[in-house]
Amino acid sequence: MRVVVQRVNYAKCHIDGKVYSEINKGFMILVGIKDSDSEKEVEKVAKKVIGLRIFEDEGGKMNLDLNKVNGSVLSISQFTLYADCKKGNRPSFTKAKSAQEADRLYRYFNKLLSDGGLEVKAGIFQSYMQIEIVNDGPVTIIIDSEEL
Repeated sequence: MRVVVQRVNYAKCHIDGKVYSEINKGFMILVGIKDSDSEKEVEKVAKKVIGLRIFEDEGGKMNLDLNKVNGSVLSISQFTLYADCKKGNRPSFTKAKSAQEADRLYRYFNKLLSDGGLEVKAGIFQSYMQIEIVNDGPVTIIIDSEEL
């Protein structure tokens, strides 16, 4: 499992030209699920995201987690995080989990974040979405279950 976490001042998910979900201060997370991923990988990544301290404290040090700053999460499924560009110029997505299983694990990830005390908003799995953000910092962190 691979997630891209962006610290944002706000994030919006547009579907069919309308705002579907939005957050203010928090994390905009792109979520990619690999063909070999299971609940175990999802749990490891969710735990890391919940505890991720990338908001500044009074001293200007990245020391505060999302709960400490009353932030929210906008979680967006993103199978293209497992694009394989080794051969040619057209990416292959064979490493991404099948849609039905990926959707189940994506929902499980969002539930774990919510159970961890975070307010979680999401897009619609397999929908065409346009994401609008203001990245704060910018701060962007990549978390890969294979590295945890």
